[in-house]
Amino acid sequence: MTNKAITSRVGAGVAAVFAAALVGSAPATAQLEAQFAFGGLLNPFTGESRSTAVSTIQHAGTWALGETFLFLDHTDDRGADGFNDRDIYGEWYPTLSISSLAGRRAGLGPVRDIQVIAGVNIGIVSRVRKYLPGIRLSWDLPGFIFVNTDFTAYRDDSGGVDSGGVPKTGDGWGWDVSWLSIFGLAGQTFQFTGHAEYVSGVGDELGGELNSWVLAQPQLRWDLGEALAGSPNTLHAGFEYQLWLNKLGTDEDENTIQFLLVWIF
Repeated sequence: MTNKAITSRVGAGVAAVFAAALVGSAPATAQLEAQFAFGGLLNPFTGESRSTAVSTIQHAGTWALGETFLFLDHTDDRGADGFNDRDIYGEWYPTLSISSLAGRRAGLGPVRDIQVIAGVNIGIVSRVRKYLPGIRLSWDLPGFIFVNTDFTAYRDDSGGVDSGGVPKTGDGWGWDVSWLSIFGLAGQTFQFTGHAEYVSGVGDELGGELNSWVLAQPQLRWDLGEALAGSPNTLHAGFEYQLWLNKLGTDEDENTIQFLLVWIF
């Protein structure tokens, strides 16, 4: 694998959006966020960490028959090592809700819905393109606005080395859990949100082997807009903790905290 790679990230959705996506058809609704994260991120191919700025546009929404989630990252570590050098990376996850199709709750017990998911991951500099077909279980759990578990394949449709990108890999599979909880403390409003994933190991076109990895990215957000101006859910501040075991399939582990600002539109 070359030293050109990207940080894969799946963010969590937004409260107002997924609270509306209950059993049956819901009116289309959406929420847009602009995020800025700053902290030390590891280049797993050199073993060095650099102060890195990540700017993100994130959109979460529902439509009559499901949900959609999209984000686009711009990552810059101000280095020139071929990793996180003003890279652009995005993921899109539209779903089709069985409950909405049936007109009634499709899940059993704490499972409130079953959805078909069709994800796509695209990296510009690394020339990565992966498709993630699978199944989502949406859970109804006390204390959470939503909890989703995704089980997907990883189908690599990248151009590989011949296209000037990272080596094309074999197909694998992954599991992801995302969540959102809102709570009050000392008269302030906070959100605990994020995701964690497992991605299977695969081989690449150069004969190399990429390890399976575990990535967790929980966020703790304080509703700063409500605290300062009485305008809830417009500006959040907080931290994102990133634990990445075998980052990008290497033998390197990452354990870091990033400062986070979020503007909500």
